Amino acid sequence: MKRSPYRVLRNADTGDIIVARAKLCISFFCHLKGLMFAPPLPDDHGLLFVTGGESKVNSTIHMFFMRFRIGVVWMDKDGRVVDAQLAKPWHPAYAPRQAAQFYLEANTAVLERVRIGDRLRFDEVV
Repeated sequence: MKRSPYRVLRNADTGDIIVARAKLCISFFCHLKGLMFAPPLPDDHGLLFVTGGESKVNSTIHMFFMRFRIGVVWMDKDGRVVDAQLAKPWHPAYAPRQAAQFYLEANTAVLERVRIGDRLRFDEVV
C-alpha cells in the first residue's frame, strides 16, 4: 500500500488541527521550488519540508518569486515549534532562531494556531 504524501498537522497535546492538508516536501527539487509561482494557499493547506537533521542553514527559506505572504513554522526533530514568522514576498531570507529539522510554509492564518514550544504531530492523511 502506497503511503500518502499528505499530513495533518495537529497539536500533540490538545489534538487541535493546525493544518488539515500539508504536502510533504522531501526532494531537492521540492525544496528548491517550494511555493514559488504557486497560487495563494487555502487557510488549512501547507507544504511540510523535511530536512536531514536539525540545522539553521538547511531550514532557512527565501521569498524570491513569491506573490503573497506566508506563515512559516519551524520545528525541531521532535516536532516542537522553535520559531514562527510572517514571511513577506521578495525578502532574501528567513532563518529560525533555533535549529530545525522540519518547517511548514502555510497561509498566514497558521500563525494564529501555533505557539513556540507547542509540540506538533504529523498524521498521515488516508
